[in-house]
Amino acid sequence: MPRTLNTDILLTALAPAIWGSTYYVTTEFLPPDYPITVAMLRALPAGLLLLAIVRRLPTPAWLGRVFILGALNFAIFWVMLFITAYRLPGGVGATVGAIQPLVVILLAHVTLGSPIRTLSVVAATAGLGGVALLVLTPDAGLDPIGVVAGLGGAASMALGTVLTRKWRPPVSLLTFTSWQLTAGGLLLLPIALWMEPPLPPLSTVNMAGLAYLGLIGAAFTYVLWFRGIARIEPAAVSTLGFLSPATALTLGWLLLDQQLGPLQILGIAIILASVWISQCAPQRARLATAAP
Repeated sequence: MPRTLNTDILLTALAPAIWGSTYYVTTEFLPPDYPITVAMLRALPAGLLLLAIVRRLPTPAWLGRVFILGALNFAIFWVMLFITAYRLPGGVGATVGAIQPLVVILLAHVTLGSPIRTLSVVAATAGLGGVALLVLTPDAGLDPIGVVAGLGGAASMALGTVLTRKWRPPVSLLTFTSWQLTAGGLLLLPIALWMEPPLPPLSTVNMAGLAYLGLIGAAFTYVLWFRGIARIEPAAVSTLGFLSPATALTLGWLLLDQQLGPLQILGIAIILASVWISQCAPQRARLATAAP
């Protein structure tokens, strides 16, 4: 692969790798049972901070698109994610959400005219299997509402990924990210106020956790993620999301003394292989097209 493409892949992969730390930070640093409020506090302050830096608001022509992207990438996705977490065991929820790369391949074909490549489908399917090995347990149960929410969240993020590539305003990535984070946070604000009680007084540890999720886990990582969407094919970008559960499990093993068995190690190996295959697929297609 060209050196520039390798750099783009590594920088984009850093985003889901950091997102994998969200579970550890949430359980160890934040008050429990405030998922929507925490999601709102993760998005809105970060978005407002970036807005204060860039000092540029979307034009009326872009306002509707910005709120659509904020809803798909943040508000709807995170609410569906939390419903899934409440109603399904973590392994089932992660596996249902891992269908996202397959949805991206289909939506990118319909919306952007991107070709459906066999290697991309194989990589997405293998990654789904790797996540299942990583987190599923034999006693995992199914809840219909949780499954529907998981599929809805995956579809929301998939459509957000495709539309983020399709709708690229003539502004910097920092500005574009600030618009989406702010819009998503504003959409989450009334939901949090309606569905959850006020937060208790926050400790220094709580504030540090919120600052990490907002500044690193949202503002910094989504600048990298949207940068990758603009430079890498959607199917290749979406499979990088498999790194998130792999990172979460690795951190649990390193920091929380959680066990890592042979199936989990095999799952991580399959995920890494699927990510590598997904990045090679567009490059092989370009070489095949250029060959006489």
